[in-house]
Parts: sequence; C-alpha cells; structure tokens
Amino acid sequence: MSRYDLVEDMRQCLSQLETELAALRDDLQHLPLLMARVFTLPPIEKGTEHAEITQIHVEQQLGQKARDIALQHYCRLFMQQQSEKLSTKAAVRLPGVICFESSGPAAALLHQQVASINQLKARFEQLITVDAGLPSEARFEFVHQHFPGLITLNAYRTITLLDAPDSVRFGWANKHIIKNVSRDEIITQLEKSLKAGRARAPWSKEQWAEKVQQELALVKALPKTARLKIKRPVKVQPIARIWHADQQKQTQFACPSPLLILCPDRSRVPVPGELLDYDAANVQHRHKPQSIPLYSLIPRLYLFSEQPF
Repeated sequence: MSRYDLVEDMRQCLSQLETELAALRDDLQHLPLLMARVFTLPPIEKGTEHAEITQIHVEQQLGQKARDIALQHYCRLFMQQQSEKLSTKAAVRLPGVICFESSGPAAALLHQQVASINQLKARFEQLITVDAGLPSEARFEFVHQHFPGLITLNAYRTITLLDAPDSVRFGWANKHIIKNVSRDEIITQLEKSLKAGRARAPWSKEQWAEKVQQELALVKALPKTARLKIKRPVKVQPIARIWHADQQKQTQFACPSPLLILCPDRSRVPVPGELLDYDAANVQHRHKPQSIPLYSLIPRLYLFSEQPF
C-alpha cells in the first residue's frame, strides 16, 4: 500500500469512527438513564507522561452529569477537545459505568453500533501499527503529521457493552506485560530501527545508529535457542469486576472508559461500587507468585533473558 493510500484509508476510517460515535452518543441520550457513576482522574500534562505514579486522587460524578461526561469521553479523539496543556501521548482515562434501560430490537441495534465502532477502532490501530510499517518510535510523529492533535490511545480503546450484570466493582491493577520473543524477532526489530535512520533525543542520528548497532551485535551473539522475554511495566490502571449471580461468575475488565450497560428491567439495576484513591505505598497483594529470575539485556526494550550471557 502506498503512503498516500494508507493516509487516505486512515482518514476515511477516522471520519467514519467520529460519525458513528456521534450517532451512538445521540441514541444513548434518548434512552432512560438508570444509573451512572464515573470517576475523574488527575489530568496528565505534557512532559509528565513517563513520570512514576505513586498516588492518584479520584473524584466521583453521579447521575446525569456522569452520563454527559461519559458520552463526551467516548467521542473525545483530538487534543483540540481538551486543554492544550494536556499530553496527547497519554489517553484520558475515565473509569466508571453508565446504565440505560433498553431491550429487544433497540438493545440489539445498540450492540451492532458498538460492535461496528470497535471494528473501526481495531482497523485504525492496524493501519498505524501494522500497515504503516513503522517502528514504534516513529509512529507518533507520523500520526501527528497527518492528524494533528489526535490522541491515538483514545482512538484505539474499545467500548465495553454488557447486558445486566448484578454488580460492578472497581479497583486498581499494577502489573507487567510479559511476552516471549525469539532472538530473530529482536534482530528484525533492531535492523528495522537501524534502517529507519532516525535519531532519538538526546542522541544524534550517528550516535543513535551506533547504539542500535551495539544492541544488534549483542543479540546476534546470543545462541539461537536463547529464551528471551519482553517484560514491560504497565502503569497502574483502573479495572472493573463484573459479577453475574446466576452464573456465579466474576469477570475482570480494564476500565479506561466507562462500561456501557443495558438493562431490560429497571428494577434490576447493577449495584455499582466505588473507586478509591490509589496509593502505591499501601498496595496489598493477595498472592504474589515466585517469579523466574531474569537478566536484563536491552533496558530500553525491556528485553530480558532467562540465562545470564
């Protein structure tokens, strides 16, 4: 796909996404609101995206105000829709839940709308992260060259639509993303980065190329059977725990956006919990399994080996 065709596909996909989000917002505004509770978190200002998070103060909004904030949040894709002081590299998170009365064909139509929106979000993410063929460090510049102010994480994140659970509880998750990778996969990634010929502050292009070449030589020196892992820390994130009494089943969801819930019976509205302030110093782990010792190879890639080399 040519670069022109790629950008045009992205433009059409994003335009359709905005149209369908606006239609969903309008449809939901006309439904009977049964319950709404959202939790606003402190904004992330430019330049603080990578700062360590040890405390998060939560403010709660209820009822019609919470509904309006939630519907606005679903449609917020561009920085121009928020303060210029806020970062475009960090998505705005709004955990919570909004619940409407809906059943039959109307509920089925809403499910179709949300499914279509989530497909567009997945398509847009694929265009940027796969079809563009760019290393991760080059994507931000590419996206903002063609779509100034776009908050890509807001565009990627799907809407979770559920039917009438019994309760919705909230909490915090603080974990790592762990992925097994092969030596050849890392070599390919580093070679692509080298070929891109870009610099990364505070290094010049030549200094950065030399650094990547050293990393490449390190990985090439490993045996092909080396057991490698990417272990990337994930910033603390809000989660929702959904309980279905008839199934005696609890399901956990990441909750960067309010859960959307449809109830056919206004007398059986899910019980909503609260999201308390986050304090890293007081986090208690119910069970923390013994982890396998790992040895750092390339810190910037969070690349580790199970054996020392």
